[in-house]
Amino acid sequence: MNWLIAEDEADIRNLVGIMCTVWGHTPITFESGQKVWEWLDQVEAGDITTGLPDFALMDIRMPGRRGSELSQRMRSIEALKSIPIVLMTAFVLGEEEIEHIKQEYGVDHIINKPLPDFDRLGTVLHDIIKQKQEA
Repeated sequence: MNWLIAEDEADIRNLVGIMCTVWGHTPITFESGQKVWEWLDQVEAGDITTGLPDFALMDIRMPGRRGSELSQRMRSIEALKSIPIVLMTAFVLGEEEIEHIKQEYGVDHIINKPLPDFDRLGTVLHDIIKQKQEA
């Protein structure tokens, strides 16, 4: 599987990319929401048609565009509209805010930073992917 990883903190982005590789997936990494937005422009234009992500893990707050905005846009692109999307946040969100983000932006799950350990994170993310595929 190809995993889109968007995170402005280099250490977190690199760590999650390495974890993704260890779990047998191919990371497609971006350092800002703006870079993802520009990439989505190319996907929508038909300039990029192969190697598209099967899953997206993005920070909520990044330079350029927020993860929620990117999620909403992905849901409008035929090739990406059904992929599981997980957002990461360092901020404490209430249940109502989490549900609003899920409903409004098409997000499947939100996880808090600091991220769980390697095994737990792998289990959580793979369970989310499996649930989305079975839905």
